[in-house]
Amino acid sequence: MRGDTCNIDCLYCYEKRKETPGGARLSADDAGRLTTIFGDRPVAVELHGGEPLTIGRAYFAEMLDRLAAQPNVVRVSIQTNALLLDDAWLDLIDAHYPNLEIGVSLDGDAESNAWRIGYDGRPTYDRVAAALNLLATRGKHVGVITVVTSAVLNRAVEILDHLAGFAAVRAVNLVPCFDAADIAPTRSVGVRVPASRQLQQAALTVPDRPAWATTPGEYASFVLSATAHWISSGLFERIKLEPAVSAIQRLTGASAAICHFSAAKCDHVFTAYPDGRLGSCDELPGPQAQLAMLPEVTEEADLIRAQRQLPLLTAGRSLMVKCASCRYRDTCGGGCVATRWRAHQHSDSDDEYCAYRMRLIDGVAALLAEPHRPGAISCRAVRWRPRLPNSMPDVAGFLDRWDDPSRLRPTVILRPSEHGNINSAGLPGIHPADDLDPQHPQWRDGIEPAVWPLIDLLTRRLGYVTYDSCQGHRYTDLDLAPVGLRVGVLPRDRIESAQLSNVLCRLHTRARQVLPAACELLVGRDRLTSEATNRQYPVLDLALAPTAGWDEYFATLNDAVAAITGAMDDIARDARADCECRS
Repeated sequence: MRGDTCNIDCLYCYEKRKETPGGARLSADDAGRLTTIFGDRPVAVELHGGEPLTIGRAYFAEMLDRLAAQPNVVRVSIQTNALLLDDAWLDLIDAHYPNLEIGVSLDGDAESNAWRIGYDGRPTYDRVAAALNLLATRGKHVGVITVVTSAVLNRAVEILDHLAGFAAVRAVNLVPCFDAADIAPTRSVGVRVPASRQLQQAALTVPDRPAWATTPGEYASFVLSATAHWISSGLFERIKLEPAVSAIQRLTGASAAICHFSAAKCDHVFTAYPDGRLGSCDELPGPQAQLAMLPEVTEEADLIRAQRQLPLLTAGRSLMVKCASCRYRDTCGGGCVATRWRAHQHSDSDDEYCAYRMRLIDGVAALLAEPHRPGAISCRAVRWRPRLPNSMPDVAGFLDRWDDPSRLRPTVILRPSEHGNINSAGLPGIHPADDLDPQHPQWRDGIEPAVWPLIDLLTRRLGYVTYDSCQGHRYTDLDLAPVGLRVGVLPRDRIESAQLSNVLCRLHTRARQVLPAACELLVGRDRLTSEATNRQYPVLDLALAPTAGWDEYFATLNDAVAAITGAMDDIARDARADCECRS
């Protein structure tokens, strides 16, 4: 709406680092022209800045009227610092676009808003808080964007509780401030340098990064602490917390609206600037992200051609190639292309970014399985390791049958293959097999011999429910890749899941000491789907994987199983309640 024109001067503002045209206004005609480019394709419009309300009420009303008249515009939202919001502005919104979604930028309480200041260097928090209270009296619900800067670290509970204290707030989006590479001050116009820019200059004297910046690891810790409190406090009943909700959606197989967790990356986001420039996602730097001048674009095909020719988007897509072989791909969605690009520009690697995404998913998966145990977010051993597909006909019925010896257990078909597989088909590879339990007369016949000692320990001696197992197979002379030994365990409830998680975490630590060099222990979380109801159940899996070649692996596999079984038996006798991998 206004380029970089804003009535305050946040020290970390990325829009002002792009030096977009200040003072200009995006016209309603240009906004209407942009939406018509896409024909019947649905378009969501966000009015952004700088501060969009500095466009003035007359211009703003005209903009809302034009967008309301566009048949393909399905949603309009505004992101504002809220300092200008008053009854007159809210009356205008109600009159011209009553369904306008309002987002307010606020980094928590007064202390955490240290970097959100006016040009005079004075804080802005009180005025934003007053606007949120006004919104509540008008019956408005808003979302809040909170930038996770150094001012909020280690205060996740306080920050979330403070934001939740505003009756208008129904959503909180925690966004990272990965500004390590931004060490140059924002350009000042004019001879007199405002107080805000002087404070910014002082904050840039910190070694390696601006004083407000955070690392991916710090951001992950903050988000996970906030998510644990969001769940344990019951705030999830009223407030949508991102990126927690998107992570939960992907972990449970649902789609996520936020592009960081979906396939709709920068190619699906367009930014119109007041001087007629049309760019890709506004998170990408300008002018490198410029696609065309808006008057030059008449149809969607023009944009597609510009996208394919833009070096920045090509570079961004190339960074996503590594995601193809990552087990987190379907859950993570690859994250933010712009952030990956900046990481490469700064350190020629996005490994730290990937590590934070993995940790976030591991932690949220742990909270989904064990919401009563916030400490689970710190575990580094039990990781998200999905196996697709992972389902059985009737999980609830299987659990009921497992603990009820009086249930009827009919004879099942078990056929061993020449490669050691036991299933209904008697063929190598993955094939259906009936779900057996220790009370079934054919229980022992249905377990492959090499994995039996581990299954026997888990079920008979420790009392857990196993839903899947494989002893590992070479598949010599077949067009099948070798597979390693694995066991899947289905906890009966959250308490048992927490107990087993701790056992497996300690086993992971002990395994480094007792396993043959050719094997390593992998411990993972997954979700088992019941085909009868589509309900998902948290499960825990353990697997022995090769560290070198498959020949060495299979030569030492029996010794590895004996070592793991003995170590788990010892660990299970220890009643300690926590894991050993905390960093």
